Amino acid sequence: MCGRYTLHQTAENLARRFNLASVPGHIPENYNVAPGQIMPVIVEDEGSRKLELMKWGLIPVWSKDPRIGYKLINARDDGIFDKPIWRGVILHKRALIPADGFYEWKRSLDPKGRKRPFYIHPKREELFAFAGVWETWKSSEGVEQKTFSIITTEPNKEMAEVHNRMPVILHREDEASWLESSKVTRDSIEPLLRPYEDNGLEMYEVSSDVNVVRNNEAKLIYPLNAQ
Repeated sequence: MCGRYTLHQTAENLARRFNLASVPGHIPENYNVAPGQIMPVIVEDEGSRKLELMKWGLIPVWSKDPRIGYKLINARDDGIFDKPIWRGVILHKRALIPADGFYEWKRSLDPKGRKRPFYIHPKREELFAFAGVWETWKSSEGVEQKTFSIITTEPNKEMAEVHNRMPVILHREDEASWLESSKVTRDSIEPLLRPYEDNGLEMYEVSSDVNVVRNNEAKLIYPLNAQ
């Protein structure tokens, strides 16, 4: 799964990297993005890319309880085309989720089974995008909320040592295809949902301070032996 990630880039960096016409004036640095937080998401709107702020945790349009979003922060690639909850958004509401790294937890061999956090990012990309989907949900009072989910897939070689799933990290050359609105079939979309190539990720253990959502500072991504 993917339950925490980081984004500590300027608005200018996001605009340049993802070819955006405009972005909000200021995007706060976040070293501990958690479900329920509002984060930048990139969608395609009439042929151009647009950055919107959305809540992490997809809420289906039919849901009466917005808390379901906390259970839908990830969508598995092996069920996303078959399950009604995901079928519409994977075909018609795909998004890029900007990030510069993410965390995953590896179960320890000690008797208590404690999990050790690792920070992970592509070796050759300072800023990248997860494959995501989004939806617009409306409350009973008529208030709209845009939400998103990150798609996960099988792990590559490095990730398999830590967890049995990993987020889909899109290669830069695949981002336009992912957003392309004319792609509305499983055959045209599914090839993009693949693990990142082996030996393409850097990962190292970090402090358990990341376990606490309110902790949000640069030292969270420092290697444990450097703290």
